[in-house]
Amino acid sequence: MRKEILNNFSEIVIEKPVDKIIHQIRELISSGQLQPGDKLPSERMLSERFGVGRTNVRDAIKKLEFYGILKTLPQSGTVVAGFGIVALEGLITDVLMLEGNDFHSLVETRVLLESNSAKLAAMRRTDDDIVSLSKALNAYEKAVKAGKSAVEEDLLFHLEIAEASKNSVLKSLMLIVTPDILTAFKENDICGGDRPELALEEHHAILDHITKRDAVHAEQSMRIHLSDILNFYSENTTPK
Repeated sequence: MRKEILNNFSEIVIEKPVDKIIHQIRELISSGQLQPGDKLPSERMLSERFGVGRTNVRDAIKKLEFYGILKTLPQSGTVVAGFGIVALEGLITDVLMLEGNDFHSLVETRVLLESNSAKLAAMRRTDDDIVSLSKALNAYEKAVKAGKSAVEEDLLFHLEIAEASKNSVLKSLMLIVTPDILTAFKENDICGGDRPELALEEHHAILDHITKRDAVHAEQSMRIHLSDILNFYSENTTPK
């Protein structure tokens, strides 16, 4: 009985200032209090309002910019940009409540999106894209070697590939689907064991093909990389 009572309690997660800022901004967008095109107050004003350092505000804005929710315009400041993405994220949350084959299908969708993303990236990438991809891969490698989960670093590497594809629709769809899938992998310890080290090798192979503009092998490498994860998920989870 005592164990059953204990199971009713949940671990208390203490949010970092950056996460709290992101949560507030996204809530304001979702509720309609911030509309597309609305300009945010300056970093100094937000810092004073939140009662945190400007570095926390800056980091939160950068993260929201990466996810397409905010956009900083030269000499105009930071404005709301990704209202459509935020709305769709609410829909994907409902989808992710599904179990078993439904979630498996969602992962299959990621395979389709990212395979094409890698192919297009190899065809369209610029030298700047390779620099960004290399930085993202280095950050992932550093996290893996430090024994960290590296889920966010993994996501950023894949999103940099989407950026290099020059296809904004592909990137938007990945922004909706991929983050929550990776979170589910982390919760189920699907990225545990020697999987991070293997994924690191696969990431290097994908980047090498993109650098060489080898679209065929870039697509194949990405498909193999994600198929491994798909198979691992199928073998280690069962519908409730």
